[in-house]
Amino acid sequence: MENVIIKLGVWAKDKVTGFEGTVIGHVRYLTGCDQYLLAPKVDAEGKHVDSRWYDVNRIEICMEHERLNIDTEDDKGACDAAPAK
Repeated sequence: MENVIIKLGVWAKDKVTGFEGTVIGHVRYLTGCDQYLLAPKVDAEGKHVDSRWYDVNRIEICMEHERLNIDTEDDKGACDAAPAK
């Protein structure tokens, strides 16, 4: 598969399961596998739903949503550890 680059901050869904969320992470493995991390909105009760990694060939961009932009200019600190798969 050719190298597909998906911009962080777009709303996307997994073609197989229908899981939807904002693309908040990208990883490229030495073996050639590219994956993207989808972070969904909170559920109806306001509880957080876990983000999930998906292979690039399963990702479909949802064009009806605008790209999320977050100002990180002043945020130079460490983040939480990356999620385990």
